[in-house]
Amino acid sequence: MEYAKILEVFSAIDFSCNKFEGEIPEVVGSLKGLQLLNLSNNILVGPIPSTLGNLTNLEALDLSQNKLTRNIPTQLTQLNFLEVFNVSHNHLTGSIPKGQQFDTFDNSSFDGNSGLCGLPLSRKCDNSKASPPPSSTSKGNEDFGLLTEFGWKVVALGYGCGLLVGVVIGNIVFARKREWLMRTYRIRLSRRRRMGRIQ
Repeated sequence: MEYAKILEVFSAIDFSCNKFEGEIPEVVGSLKGLQLLNLSNNILVGPIPSTLGNLTNLEALDLSQNKLTRNIPTQLTQLNFLEVFNVSHNHLTGSIPKGQQFDTFDNSSFDGNSGLCGLPLSRKCDNSKASPPPSSTSKGNEDFGLLTEFGWKVVALGYGCGLLVGVVIGNIVFARKREWLMRTYRIRLSRRRRMGRIQ
């Protein structure tokens, strides 16, 4: 049920131990005066809304014992007053966000999520999956490096092939035109000797 207006004096919502189903509504993120949100022990599914990062006054967030999926939004690291955080026993995956209050939570906040990794859990994240996609600049540099390396290989291959072809052709010409080459060389040699004697 949606309410057109909610009193701003509400600072706590505790809907725990019910049989609520479906996803957590995105509009919960507009309750900026909220200090406590407890949706534990329900049958909630889907991702944790990133809009919960707007609840800058939130001190306690309990989403445990549900069927929530995907990753923990990094926007939740903006919650500077968050002292209690519990997402245990869900189906969350990916790396646990770092920084701010998230560095103070212990393992019990994340128990029962076999797909989660990173501190404070002992399971390390695979960097190839966890790392963000490369920026266009670094990708450009990488491409330039590959082209440069490829260019040098082509040049070296060209020189090698040219030398090989030159030696083979030279041997063929020398074998077939040996007399002509010798005659030409002797003529030139004799001319040089004559010119040396004249001088």
